[in-house]
Amino acid sequence: MTSAPTHRRTVLTAAASATAALVTGCGDGGGEAPATTASPTGTAPASPPSPADSASVSVSASASASASASVSVGAELARTADIPSGGGKIFKEQKIVVTQPQEGEFKAFSAVCTHQACLVSTVANGTINCPCHGSRFRVADGSVERGPATRPLPAEQITVAGDSIRLA
Repeated sequence: MTSAPTHRRTVLTAAASATAALVTGCGDGGGEAPATTASPTGTAPASPPSPADSASVSVSASASASASASVSVGAELARTADIPSGGGKIFKEQKIVVTQPQEGEFKAFSAVCTHQACLVSTVANGTINCPCHGSRFRVADGSVERGPATRPLPAEQITVAGDSIRLA
C-alpha cells in the first residue's frame, strides 16, 4: 500500500505552526513591555531629534521574518522619544526590540533569544536581556555579550522619519 505524497505546502505549514507554537510557549504573555532603561549615566534621555535631523534611517533586514507577521509593514511601533538613549524598548506582540545605542541612532532586532527562543524581557545597562538562561545581547548590534546564546539577535527592518519609528 502506498500513501499519498506529502505536498511541500503541507510540510511548510506544519513547520510554521510548530515554530509559532514554540515561540508563543516561551513568551510570558502579550502586550508591550515598558521601556526599561535610561541612558547609561542614569539621566533622562535628551529630547528627540529635530525634524531637520529626520532623514529616514533603515536598519538591515534580518534573515528571520519572526516579527513581521504580526504587524503590517509601515505600522508605527513607537515615537523616538519612547526609546531611551543607550537603552531600548521591547514590543512583545511584534517580537521586536528597538534600541537607541547613541542619541539619534535607532536599531531593531528580533526579540526572540537565539539560545532557546525565549522572548527577551528587559533592556538595561546597554544590553538586551533574556530571562530564561541569562543571555545578554548588545543594544548597538545585537551581538552576544554573555551566553549561553552563541548567535546574535537577527536585525529587523525599521524606518525613522521625524519622530516616528515604523516597520519597514
